[in-house]
Amino acid sequence: METLSKARISAIGAYVPEKRLTNEDLEKIVDTSDEWIVQRTGMKERRLASEWEFTSDLCIRAVEDLKNRYHGTLDDVDMIIVSTTTADYAFPSTACQIQEHFGWSDTGAVDVNATCAGLTYGLHIANGLITSGLHRKILVVAGETLSKVTDYTDRSSCVLFGDGAGALLIEREEKAPGFITFVQGTKGDGARHLYRTGLRSDLKGEKLLGAGKMVQNGREVYKWAARSIPEGIKKLLEQAKMDLGDIDWFVPHSANLRMIESICEKAGIPLEKALTSVEWFGNTSSASIVLALDLAVKNKKLKEGDTVLLYGFGGGFTYTGMLVKWGASV
Repeated sequence: METLSKARISAIGAYVPEKRLTNEDLEKIVDTSDEWIVQRTGMKERRLASEWEFTSDLCIRAVEDLKNRYHGTLDDVDMIIVSTTTADYAFPSTACQIQEHFGWSDTGAVDVNATCAGLTYGLHIANGLITSGLHRKILVVAGETLSKVTDYTDRSSCVLFGDGAGALLIEREEKAPGFITFVQGTKGDGARHLYRTGLRSDLKGEKLLGAGKMVQNGREVYKWAARSIPEGIKKLLEQAKMDLGDIDWFVPHSANLRMIESICEKAGIPLEKALTSVEWFGNTSSASIVLALDLAVKNKKLKEGDTVLLYGFGGGFTYTGMLVKWGASV
């Protein structure tokens, strides 16, 4: 579906906790090894929030970073959208906690939960709200403290997850909008392969495991992503009447480097065009895409005007892919 956008990404910020969890550290916790982890995931280390550091703290630090790098004011932000699966509380929302910290009183605030697709879902919603004329400046924030819901006795999953947060500013722009087109969908019957229990512990009569911790069937998630995402990329390009040569950067959810390699191979995207954060931050769920973008900005890879293919996918199963023109000058 082609979109008639009137919005663009205008600024970025990010934050990761100081504490590192290396593969060598994990060798002391579970039966694993640096070689095993790197071979299967590409991960080298992750960042972990401290005992008294929560998702709202990480998100606030990411917004503060954006504020310091942005060539304008955030006092006229009129909506805060936060993507997270690890909010401090069931309510109030993380977005409300960000609003309280910065004191923007004439600002809407809402959390969304689309798991690892949360950042692209947030961007999609922000683009729609601004293009419709209802809003003019929206903060889209993604933050996770997955270490607090990771089962560190499960060696197949505990090596994967890390903590972090990122923020993007979306502003109204009629002359040179940045959102080109999108694809979106859900495969709800995949829910049993990736979940965290909440108020109930069954799914269609089936007893669920986990007791509040994440449970993942990595093989099934990998198969679904490796099969469906190349199809979504093809559809995106067809809708935009573009080809792979028109894409400067591919930024998928950084779930697993081997998965990204497989997706690139099947989609025909050169691996050197993929921007990732998984090597140094692990799988940070909804925050992974913005962390990858931030690394690319700091490494002077990603530049204003570049055409970027963002693709979030995760538990649900749900996904949102989009083509955008990068608009942030920082």
